[in-house]
Amino acid sequence: MKIAILGSGGREHALTFSISKSNKVEKIYCIPGNAGTSELAENISLDINDFKSVYEFLKRNNINFVVVGPEDPLVNGIVDYLEKLDIKVFGPNKIASQLEGSKIFTKKLCKKYNIPTAEFGIFENADDSYRYINNAKHPLVIKADNLAAGKGVYICREKNESYLAVKEIFDGKFGTAKNILFEEFLEGEEMSYFIISDGKTFKNFGSAQDHKRVGEGDKGKNTGGMGAYSPSRLFNEELEQKILEKIIKPTLKGINDLGTKYKGFLYAGLMIVKDEPFLIEYNVRMGDPECQTILPILNTDIIKIFQSCVDEKLNEIEIKWINKKSLCVVLCSNGYPDKYEKNIIIENFEKLSLNEKNYLFHAGTEKKDNKIYAVGGRVLNFISISNTYSEAKKNIHENLKKLNWEKGFFRKDIGYKVIDK
Repeated sequence: MKIAILGSGGREHALTFSISKSNKVEKIYCIPGNAGTSELAENISLDINDFKSVYEFLKRNNINFVVVGPEDPLVNGIVDYLEKLDIKVFGPNKIASQLEGSKIFTKKLCKKYNIPTAEFGIFENADDSYRYINNAKHPLVIKADNLAAGKGVYICREKNESYLAVKEIFDGKFGTAKNILFEEFLEGEEMSYFIISDGKTFKNFGSAQDHKRVGEGDKGKNTGGMGAYSPSRLFNEELEQKILEKIIKPTLKGINDLGTKYKGFLYAGLMIVKDEPFLIEYNVRMGDPECQTILPILNTDIIKIFQSCVDEKLNEIEIKWINKKSLCVVLCSNGYPDKYEKNIIIENFEKLSLNEKNYLFHAGTEKKDNKIYAVGGRVLNFISISNTYSEAKKNIHENLKKLNWEKGFFRKDIGYKVIDK
């Protein structure tokens, strides 16, 4: 079969790598892809939010199956669009994708179905927001309601920070925001929990802990993710039962009650407070860099899993995992998440030690004239799987040293909560 993968980041390179291992696949196209995906697939330069152009390409090339990587096309309804044209697509439809597309949609669903989450307030303009801030207890979490590529979240310790957050959101820093969301600050530890669903059945698809802050010790500005490890140190069977009963099942019921089904990955961003899970947010696709961390330990043909979801036969598939620890460190362009240079050449790839335990997934890269250039903020993902996180970290740092890219930086403490110093 022929597969098209939509997206251009580290998540999509990881998906391409996993899909390429399937004996069911004869050809992979990445739209638009990156320098890494070009080694495994044919990159196609198309705008993934131009649905008509994407469909015409799919039909012209007799492509049987589409996997949607990022959130934008999902929230904009690409699954609905392609399904009406008889194209099989892995991913949730437009209604279900509101779980990520609108934080306020999710908060209202939480309230209706008694899903544990932080107390919240919703405002439509800056003046009402400022009045709320004047009487609010700090720290305070402030979020842009719209998609913000993982960056539209502020944790404000004092009023001045809150005023600035409101101003930036309503001034359009993350695109047009019609609403702003205020949440109480929950003191706990974050955890990412994943399921995969066919609309009838769902199954666990791993856990991870992401490091979103740019600086060591989880300090500094929010980013799209500086690294992750899997499984999360918090994960256990008792906690998983609480997550399923209090959060996942009521959410899927809420989607069903809207007259639709949830098909695809669902990523629950959780705060664990005294062994109790609270929902922070949902993503309607695999996380990035969690996807790069989790897929190397998957031991089942991923295309069989995706097909079973589209055909509502997930109950017939057993998802198996390699019993290893997985760690991912993201190499970023200097200056990220603020201003950074683009079109910077990266060399020394031939010096890296890559094998069935050590991986490199590209993100913000482009191949031109057989040379690889950094074109984004998050550039490369170094992954290692091992019996211990400390061994995985050692392997990654050795590869980072061999690459020796002076125009980039990385956090040296990814996984510090599970790695003995």
